[in-house]
Amino acid sequence: MRKKRIGVLTGGGDVPGLNPAIKEVVLNALDANYDVIGIRRGWRGLLWYDIADPAKHDEFVVNLTKNDVRLIDRSGGTFLHTSRTNPQKVRAHDIPEFLLKSGLGEPVDDCGTKDYTDHVLKVLDHLGIDVLVTIGGDDTLSYSVKLCRMGFPVVAIPKTMDNDVFGTDYCIGFSTAVTRSVDLITQLRTSVGSHERIGVFELFGRNSGETSLISAYLAYVDRAIISEVPFDMEKLARFLHDDKRNSPSNYSIVTISEGAHMIDGEIIQSGPADAYGHQKLGGIGEIVAEKIQELTDQHIMYQKFAYVMRSGAPDSLDRMVAMSFGNLAMQLIKRDDYGKMTALQAGRYTTVPIEIVLTGKKQVDVEAYYDKENYRPMIKDFLGVPMFLT
Repeated sequence: MRKKRIGVLTGGGDVPGLNPAIKEVVLNALDANYDVIGIRRGWRGLLWYDIADPAKHDEFVVNLTKNDVRLIDRSGGTFLHTSRTNPQKVRAHDIPEFLLKSGLGEPVDDCGTKDYTDHVLKVLDHLGIDVLVTIGGDDTLSYSVKLCRMGFPVVAIPKTMDNDVFGTDYCIGFSTAVTRSVDLITQLRTSVGSHERIGVFELFGRNSGETSLISAYLAYVDRAIISEVPFDMEKLARFLHDDKRNSPSNYSIVTISEGAHMIDGEIIQSGPADAYGHQKLGGIGEIVAEKIQELTDQHIMYQKFAYVMRSGAPDSLDRMVAMSFGNLAMQLIKRDDYGKMTALQAGRYTTVPIEIVLTGKKQVDVEAYYDKENYRPMIKDFLGVPMFLT
């Protein structure tokens, strides 16, 4: 009787903590007498795997042993690599050549977009994978839901530095992103203060403004703009001008989520949409910086934190959560309890149905944690509040 085989993949943006999660899945699986295969580059690894071309198989899959994962927890990102591929919506120009004449794939629209879940399932069968562990945000996990509905066993682990996967209070990567941001804000105070300027710092955050809100709260920033609340540009400029004037060091700072927008304005997006329908976000901070200078006649120091927020090794909390989620995922597999996502709720580890990621968008509880009139973090009552104000 052959051993059961687990496949593990990471998709979407990289975050610190992915490698410790992978390592715990692998070590626990091997100790329980499973085989483990790493899928390279997320869902792309399964989409681009050509069963008929063995010479290229190593580009997309790798057998994982204890030695393979021995050192990976010491660095950030994912050693399996990642992508934003969506096998259920593969645009015509993204279809691998070997699939074009394969007869596989279901048409999705009139533009040549196809759903290649039939190919993915064939590859999983060819590889002898009995269950998949998928580590990702709501985009990556939305395809996990698709496979579950097709009857394939999946266990999911949530990760995103925005902390916006629905169904869990915490996602791998969030703590490190906030830690990086607070450190950067603290360091940049020396330059903003030395030059007596207004600092505008743009942080990642598409649907959720948690990184902007929590970073601003912990770093005692003057104002924080979040994705959930449209803002008045003139009002913000006036606040920051007054904050600067009232500061003994004659400077002020605002953090702003990349997904934020002005009242009656639009979210700043650019470039083509990815496989999940998302355009690249970013640029609102620069626009705000220019407007503030125009309205206040003050010099501005603008900084986009971007990928530095998600770079480097995880902090202790992200290591703890990543390792615990990896352990919990394997506990589910050993019980044949599939279609679940690991989660943290009310400070305790638990599991929820994967399908929950499709039921909503996790955002800041504005009424509980934000002063939308003065654009500031404001926790109205700490009693019973989760550790990360989520």
